[in-house]
Amino acid sequence: MKNILKKNNPFQHTLKREVSFCGIGLHSGNPVSMTIKPAPADSGIRFMRADLGQAAMIPALMNRVVDTKLATTIAEDDAAVSTTEHLLAALFALGIDNALIELDAPEVPIMDGSAGPFVHVLKKVDRKRQKTYRKMLKITKEIVFQDGGKRISVAPYDGLKITCEIDFDHELIKHQTYSIELTPKKFLNEIASARTFGFMDEVEKLRENGLALGGSLENAIVVDNQLGVMNDGGLRFADEFVRHKVLDLIGDLALLGCPLIGHITASKSGHGQHLALMQEIAAHPECWEFVTLENSENGGAFERVVTTTKAAGNMIIPFLIPPSPATLSSSRGSFFAESSV
Repeated sequence: MKNILKKNNPFQHTLKREVSFCGIGLHSGNPVSMTIKPAPADSGIRFMRADLGQAAMIPALMNRVVDTKLATTIAEDDAAVSTTEHLLAALFALGIDNALIELDAPEVPIMDGSAGPFVHVLKKVDRKRQKTYRKMLKITKEIVFQDGGKRISVAPYDGLKITCEIDFDHELIKHQTYSIELTPKKFLNEIASARTFGFMDEVEKLRENGLALGGSLENAIVVDNQLGVMNDGGLRFADEFVRHKVLDLIGDLALLGCPLIGHITASKSGHGQHLALMQEIAAHPECWEFVTLENSENGGAFERVVTTTKAAGNMIIPFLIPPSPATLSSSRGSFFAESSV
């Protein structure tokens, strides 16, 4: 309880002013202009496809996920936005609850393949405190999703902790594990700059299928079976691969629509398994509750359960149940290893 109070501001936040980014889409290779604007309390994170008109608004919520192959794609009617995870990870880790993201293309710009460029600019812009308390989803009993050798779970914890492990049949990567108790400072120093990665021998196959057209050594770690890391300067961290998987997981978790209090452990998971865990959370309201951290009359803070578990479950399940699995692409290995394990 004390740890939660120390590491979570009880109030919602937005940006102090709007900020813009320009880049290219990882898979389309086309230019993208994106502006992130302040938004009212309780509006959450929303994307707007400016090229499709004012009606093309997409809430960043798990029930809008339509594809988890290569990246996480969300959609509303005919409007879609892909590769959302790096930007959402930056907003989530910095405690920005409400923002409107306008872009003129169907992909978030890939920048350098990490969340680093987003974080550095957002930190300079800073955030603005709003008068509304945050609702947080606090795990009270363990929830597990198992898919063959892939496993992801969330258990009670006094804060937000993420433990991730990967295992690749490649001499350069092999087995890697990383664990972090998430704070804005730790995210900035340990996770934000970890880049997406892929394997040289899969590039042509993807490009023949119209994918990874914007991928290059400027926005991804490229691994060759004989030559190793192709990028000038090599890796940013010795274990950059698993750190990037932590980054992806944080970005996907943002689609819950509120901060999470718990310990997530992921083994060989990808975007598809991240979504499946959120589905399991929605399906098991007896394992969590909504809480707020509120100021008391003497200036301290205390945790208050917003609703009973049953009432919270009745509220969240119709809201977060995702589309039929038939509409989702499965998570498979790929050059840009957002989904590979």
